[in-house]
Amino acid sequence: MKFALLALLIVAVIGFFVIVWKAAKDWRWYQIVAAIFTMIFAVGFMFPVAGVLKSRAAWHQVYEELAARHEKSQSDQKLIKNGDPDDPAGGVGVIELGMQLTKLGSEAGRRWRNLQLQNVAGDNVTLIQAANPIATDIPVDGGEPADADAAATLPLVPEGLVVYGFAEQPQPDVNVPVPTFYLGEFRVTAATPNQVTLVPTGKLEPNQQQAIANRQAASWSLLEMLPLDGHEPFVAEGSEPDNEYIFGRPNEELINRILGNRVDPATLSSYLRDGTRATPDDPPMTRWVKIEFTKAYSIEVDSKDQRGALDGGFFDGAGRAVDSRLQTEYENGAIPFKAGEQITVSELAANELFDQGVARLVDTYFVRPLNDYRYVLRRIRLRLTELAIRQEELKFEAKVLQEAVDATSAMKTVNEEIKRDLELDLDQSVVERESIRKYNEQLKQQVDETRATLVRLYNSNQALEKELDRIHFSIQRSVDSVTLAN
Repeated sequence: MKFALLALLIVAVIGFFVIVWKAAKDWRWYQIVAAIFTMIFAVGFMFPVAGVLKSRAAWHQVYEELAARHEKSQSDQKLIKNGDPDDPAGGVGVIELGMQLTKLGSEAGRRWRNLQLQNVAGDNVTLIQAANPIATDIPVDGGEPADADAAATLPLVPEGLVVYGFAEQPQPDVNVPVPTFYLGEFRVTAATPNQVTLVPTGKLEPNQQQAIANRQAASWSLLEMLPLDGHEPFVAEGSEPDNEYIFGRPNEELINRILGNRVDPATLSSYLRDGTRATPDDPPMTRWVKIEFTKAYSIEVDSKDQRGALDGGFFDGAGRAVDSRLQTEYENGAIPFKAGEQITVSELAANELFDQGVARLVDTYFVRPLNDYRYVLRRIRLRLTELAIRQEELKFEAKVLQEAVDATSAMKTVNEEIKRDLELDLDQSVVERESIRKYNEQLKQQVDETRATLVRLYNSNQALEKELDRIHFSIQRSVDSVTLAN
């Protein structure tokens, strides 16, 4: 193609000079010179113009390719950001993943893992950083990591900070050691770039003291804040929510390995049944209901008042959010629901919607109540304090009872002696009573005989008395007759 253009150019130049030669007799010299220079410039600039056009064509092709790539990158960015709703595997976007990550990391604070126990001196516990430390201070909001030289002079943990210690152990399916035993609350008293010294903020429990003193807790994790409980960490990898499991299928192997021999069977069962269908015996606070709206309905979640959490909490008396960070962007602060939409709420809230006739029951599920470890640990500590006080009271009562038992034993010994003497006295009294009985019988016999004798003597005396009366009367009569005779 370029040779044909070159040949056409040569023909055009030859034709030009022929025309100029024929017109020379009518033109002036300056006209001929101007025409020749114009032809030379036209031919000379033809090559740069060709290069420009060629470059423009190449850049236009690059532009079209970049425009296509830009359009595809925008589509990919949108897909990455929002996910693919048509993906049967349930494509999740960066926004949702970020929300999940924020939910998991909410109030997590800073963490220092893989700290090795170096020394225990009284209440002071010294930990050193492992040879290959695990990075824990991740830049927040896309910030740049700190300068390496400056970081090398900073303390490992800020002095004066209150941290929570956990004994950690490696797990087969996790890349980092996992905390497995709570060691207590500590305050950082001294720290260097690779060493930290801790003291307990309160009296440790005997099992915590034993784990530290016997170096059973060789590897430590320090947490600035206590971890949050959740349902998702115990869901099997790759499992998705469905009609059988509202959170996903529980990872039974993980739950049994972590909690199997450390909690009572009822607690273990609550983790294994989390998100499954409920039974009639489940407590009301664990029963959650999946409902389907039968008509359009809106639920007011934001209060008309706005104030900070320090001015009275995050919610008002009706449970509506008053903190602007928790309020939604819906109009009038109410979330709208269309007929046919399904949500899962507590049984109490579902009953209110049923009473209003705006929803119907789909299914009922067992949902494990989440633990607030700050409250739980405080409650356990208070309970242990109460138990310690009760233990002292029981010890005192046991001492009193033991003294009473000892006194009773002494009294029993004395009473045994008294009983033995009484038994001897009883035996002697039996003998004496038998003797008395026999003597009584003898006396009775004698009394009877004496009575019979007395009766006989009395009768004899009566007869003698009558005889004496008769004799006396006879003598009296004799005396009277003699007196009369004189």
